[in-house]
Amino acid sequence: MRFKPVPEPPADFETLETVYRALPAAVDDVDDCCAHLVEETPLEDREEAATWLTFLRALELAVEESGSFRRRETGSSGDAAEPAVLERERLGRAFRARVDGADAVCTALEDAVEHGPTSPDSQARRDADEPLTVAEVVERLREDGSSADRRRSGRPRVDPERTERLLEWAVLLGLAERVDDGYRVALTRE
Repeated sequence: MRFKPVPEPPADFETLETVYRALPAAVDDVDDCCAHLVEETPLEDREEAATWLTFLRALELAVEESGSFRRRETGSSGDAAEPAVLERERLGRAFRARVDGADAVCTALEDAVEHGPTSPDSQARRDADEPLTVAEVVERLREDGSSADRRRSGRPRVDPERTERLLEWAVLLGLAERVDDGYRVALTRE
């Protein structure tokens, strides 16, 4: 299952941890999960909280049961020996696998390193280590008309604002780096 909602990325990983920790441990712990998140976190309204809840499900940090949400304490099997639920590498894998468009955005950055510029207009970029701007990532996604993510979702166009949010989440999760006015694959994983 692919999840489409992508909230505005927070300024730091600690905010993600704060929102995660504010999720109830059991579905019966709070009557209104959205209202609870607005009260306990920097989230400003119910709509933002609802988007975050869906996104946290995509990252496998939240579980929906009986129309309410609870936090996931361990990996998907429930085995306490599994890596910590907030481990960036695990979150990055879930992000790419479960958030619609995330893998395509990360692949565009990886392809820039492997193949360098793809069009004559991109020749201004001197080498493949130079970052891609949001516009260049959008261009690469549009050129890839066979994108599996776009076919599955039925989205005919690439939304630049959503693409930028995906890139910022990729940075937060250690999959990409923000460099000057652009993005590139993370050279070192945190």
